[in-house]
Amino acid sequence: MSKLIGDIKWGTRQRLQYIEVMAYYTGVVTRSDVARAFGISDAAATKDLKLYGQLSGDNLHYRHNVFGFVPSEDFQPLFADLSPARVLPMLAANLAAASGPYGDAPVFGIAVDTLPLPQRLPGRHVLAQALRAIKQRRKLRVSYHSLSDRDSRQQRILEPHALVNTGARWHLRAYNEETYDFRDFVLSRLAAAEMLDEPAESSAQYDEDWTEIVTLQLIPHPGLGSRQQASLLMDYQGRNGRIDVQVRRALIGYLLRHLSVDTTADHSMNPDAHPLALRNRDEIEAFASWAFL
Repeated sequence: MSKLIGDIKWGTRQRLQYIEVMAYYTGVVTRSDVARAFGISDAAATKDLKLYGQLSGDNLHYRHNVFGFVPSEDFQPLFADLSPARVLPMLAANLAAASGPYGDAPVFGIAVDTLPLPQRLPGRHVLAQALRAIKQRRKLRVSYHSLSDRDSRQQRILEPHALVNTGARWHLRAYNEETYDFRDFVLSRLAAAEMLDEPAESSAQYDEDWTEIVTLQLIPHPGLGSRQQASLLMDYQGRNGRIDVQVRRALIGYLLRHLSVDTTADHSMNPDAHPLALRNRDEIEAFASWAFL
């Protein structure tokens, strides 16, 4: 059986993943669900459901009252990662596995909305030049508008190696030839970009803040009541009274800001606005001093 599963083509495997996610999380999957999600015929969708039944045994049961298949009590996924960390982004992006999008109709039948935050994005040409420089390991000439007066020179030569999504904006992680170090550059502040023919001399392996992973030890703010602290630990799936988060050293400050962590030494910030505090402050502060008070 395992050999047969391994021989399944990628496109078919994506549809089988969708069947599992749909059945498990909504309680029913129908032929029309599969057909609509992937733009295939009803006959092709029936074939996929039949194949899934042959491979999974007792995972799904057909119910005439819903004209579809429902998960059994002993349901065990064969193809899909059913963790909320994987499924919720699929719902938000309206994606069925690797396929989509599907217009306005939610592909899983679950309405999802996100905050209408102002977009902080570069122009298409700028983004293309930056991505090409990363992919082809070339130098990148940019016109950059910094908010820092001491760092306001616009023209720079960068050697980018990665993109960063902080949750609020996108950054370009790159070696800056002017300052001889690796830095983050906000993509939306790139007014112009041009990939050069010169190969990049640096790479991610020399960016120690990028390659080194550290653990943030977060705790509920001491100023909160015991019930509030217990709720936070449950909320973040904390263990032994704390929430451990592994993060690149280069991203520590962004994560602390994103989670509104109290970074003061005496936990003096308002716990209602900053419900989490940092336990291993002395170990972490040196890598992101700008995010500490």
